[in-house]
Amino acid sequence: MVYALGMSEFDFDALVVGAGAVGLATGHALAQRGLSVVVLEKERAIGQGVSSRNSEVIHAGLYYPTGTLKARFCVEGRRLLYAFLDKHHVDYRKCGKLVVANGDAEVERLDAILEQARINDVEGMERLTGAAAMAMEPGLKCDMALLSPESGVFDSHGYMNALVGEIESAGGAVVTATPFEGATPLPGGGFSVRAGGEAPTTLTVRKLVTAAGLGAQHVAALIEGFPADRIPARHFGKGVYFRLQGKAPFSRLIYPPPIHGALGTHYRKDLGGQAVFGPDLEFVPTEDYSVNPTKAAVFAAYIRKFWPDVPEDHLSPDYAGLRPKIHGPDEPQPDFRLDGEAEHGIPGLVAMFGIESPGLTSSLAIGEETAAILPA
Repeated sequence: MVYALGMSEFDFDALVVGAGAVGLATGHALAQRGLSVVVLEKERAIGQGVSSRNSEVIHAGLYYPTGTLKARFCVEGRRLLYAFLDKHHVDYRKCGKLVVANGDAEVERLDAILEQARINDVEGMERLTGAAAMAMEPGLKCDMALLSPESGVFDSHGYMNALVGEIESAGGAVVTATPFEGATPLPGGGFSVRAGGEAPTTLTVRKLVTAAGLGAQHVAALIEGFPADRIPARHFGKGVYFRLQGKAPFSRLIYPPPIHGALGTHYRKDLGGQAVFGPDLEFVPTEDYSVNPTKAAVFAAYIRKFWPDVPEDHLSPDYAGLRPKIHGPDEPQPDFRLDGEAEHGIPGLVAMFGIESPGLTSSLAIGEETAAILPA
């Protein structure tokens, strides 16, 4: 299919690299603007990377520093996400979240979290006594808590399938088993993109977006003229999950205060009604999705702070995920990066880096922002 654009012709108006939640949401945003869109995915199915190995939590936007993209996109994205899920009949449960504190140091941290949530325009936040929180969730242990009623859990794969449907309904395409193998900017604007797989091809496109998650750095390096000093170092932030065998103890999400670089090991009751704990955070040198069963004891000790009755022998290894971090273990956690021409000097290109949590919740807002960055 060839689309005529002025004096030149392109196969598509826009090409997105990566069919995870953020790539698909970006393709959706571009398609909604009347552009012809193709999304390339190297795996044989959509959402096989970061998007399939997370907590499926809809974050309200409590924690993120004032003025950051994470703060803005999480709140905007969450509002857009609930509306999208309703429209497309994708399963979710707005169960709410309790951020629980035990001990004076954690109680003091709740004040800062509550203030940040209010600055971030998070609706409905409420400070609770420990007794009130424990009355809401019998079996819980805490000295004080924050209630976030806008938090929830959802079917992330149902969401991504709905995004594919929207892109295809607009005349676009999502092509799997087709790795991105490089792009060359064209003299008059646009790009020549090389796509691999069983039927390698070259496409010409006006706009190019890279939303490749763990592969962000590799993909950026394949774009001719992309400055090497604008490609951040890649770090794998591994988090593992354990599933509870037996009845889920709480209906709401239960979160201790965040740890450095992550939100910490939390509790959720998934849409199937089972209890899942995780993720923890460990920086690892390679892509490693193994779960060490002996970590159950460490998890149980951590969980016992807010659920004293956790049965350690009922915790079983579930799965692991990797976060595409652009900071090391002893470095400050940076913001999302959506690098446009002002950052890398290449017109018509947006390159994303470090799109980790709350990227899933933020995905529709990230897509809208990316579409706005790209020239008309």
